[in-house]
Amino acid sequence: MSQEVDNIQPSYPLFRNDEYKESLANKREAYEERHPQETIDEVFQWTTTKEYQELNFNREALTVNPAKACQPLGAVLCALGFEKTMPYVHGSQGCVAYFRTYFNRHFKEPVACVSDSMTEDAAVFGGQKNMFAGLENAKALYKPEIIAVSTTCMAEVIGDDLNAFINNAKKAGHIEQEFPTPYAHTPSFVGSHTTGWDNMFEGMLRFFTLNFMDDKKVGSNGKINLVPGFETYLGNYRVMHRMMKEMGVDYTLMSDPSEVLDTPADGTFRMYAGGTTQAEVKDSPNAIDTLLLQPWQLEKTKKFVQNIWHQPATAINIPMGLEWTDEFLMKISELTGKPIPASLELERGRLVDMMTDSHTWMHGKKFSLYGDADFVMGMTKFLLEMGAEPTDVLCNHANKRWKKAMDKMCQDSPYGQKTEVHIGRDLWHFRSLVFTNKPDFMIGNSYGKFIQRDTFYKGEEFEVPLIRIGFPIFDRHHLHRMTTLGYEGAIYMLTTLVNAVLEQLDKETKGMGTTDYNYDLIR
Repeated sequence: MSQEVDNIQPSYPLFRNDEYKESLANKREAYEERHPQETIDEVFQWTTTKEYQELNFNREALTVNPAKACQPLGAVLCALGFEKTMPYVHGSQGCVAYFRTYFNRHFKEPVACVSDSMTEDAAVFGGQKNMFAGLENAKALYKPEIIAVSTTCMAEVIGDDLNAFINNAKKAGHIEQEFPTPYAHTPSFVGSHTTGWDNMFEGMLRFFTLNFMDDKKVGSNGKINLVPGFETYLGNYRVMHRMMKEMGVDYTLMSDPSEVLDTPADGTFRMYAGGTTQAEVKDSPNAIDTLLLQPWQLEKTKKFVQNIWHQPATAINIPMGLEWTDEFLMKISELTGKPIPASLELERGRLVDMMTDSHTWMHGKKFSLYGDADFVMGMTKFLLEMGAEPTDVLCNHANKRWKKAMDKMCQDSPYGQKTEVHIGRDLWHFRSLVFTNKPDFMIGNSYGKFIQRDTFYKGEEFEVPLIRIGFPIFDRHHLHRMTTLGYEGAIYMLTTLVNAVLEQLDKETKGMGTTDYNYDLIR
């Protein structure tokens, strides 16, 4: 396509030029066995019907856009949260390139992670030689203080034994015997990214504490351990730090990547920044208790804390919205004896004031949402607090116990009586639900934009706008720095939600002389 030096256009206007349209049409005619547009539109319209939804929900052997990622992605994020730790993936190089670019696109930051680049020979004979060279080179080149090892499908299918391989590498002198190498098996063909985070975190705890429990005593250090789980809103780590400091609580936030994933542009490259220290992990069995901020995704961690550390791992809900943040702070106060300070009471009051200001616009609005188990549960709870009506709530990788808890929460609210909770379903199922149940808005990650596009293609009156809260967010900038936990997070979520409602209202009422009778200056 031709461009003029004094009038260079960005990409998308060029697609509208006749020259481009003709070129594309010629290529399609030459290389695609394309059906007529009338047939395409007929099939599209059929996929928006209740009849198609019933067929869609009966499929068993196919997943379309699963609304989850694989285990090693979570393991990498977990490892990044520990001081001077290099995530090391035993498997193929392409997988690690995927993990890095996935995080690059969300955080807009470089992400350190290495692979031992298993190829065809390793897939047949095993990857021990790759690990020998990989561990030695990673330590020599990048000088980490911990190498956290996880796996991809290739290593798991052939049954590579991480414990044996790592020990053999140490015996052969590739790395020192005492060098910290926590590991976790993270097969991609089961579970999800949240499972991988849980497995890697449990591997960290096991490596640093399992054989060192003799002198440990619950409560002896007076601390509270906070475990975030798979958390990609950097503001959520910071709000936890802030609230604990304002309460005067001695605490450890276990796995905190908020510094390494948000380094400043000041001329200094930081491969490692911040993170939970080895000393903090080793001391964590001495804490009063360990609170799991996303309990539905931390099953292995919970069992380890209870069975090995002998801490209760007191049950809490994810601290999203008003009531569950109240419960979280009161539980911290109960465990530590520290009062909730006036600063947090003021912040709570501001949230209540905002909810009062905005509830008339949120009341009765219908939302469909998808994402990780704890996130969508917390978001659903907050919507119910605002008088909004969740229509469909989807989590691909949640279990039946979670669904039962969700159903009860919705039934206990007058605004959740018609809510349908879906597990083991994907975004193609979600697309059917959006067409047939017609919510006012969707809440989810960037992948939902294609469902919004499809609803718009059916007709402008059928469009369901996407509100981007979740992971990953690829097509908007800096949202990963926001907060969804605590009162601060509820303030952000409410601001985002109510302004999306008002933006849509303006869009629907801006027709000059037709719909602008409600195009008001003051909302």
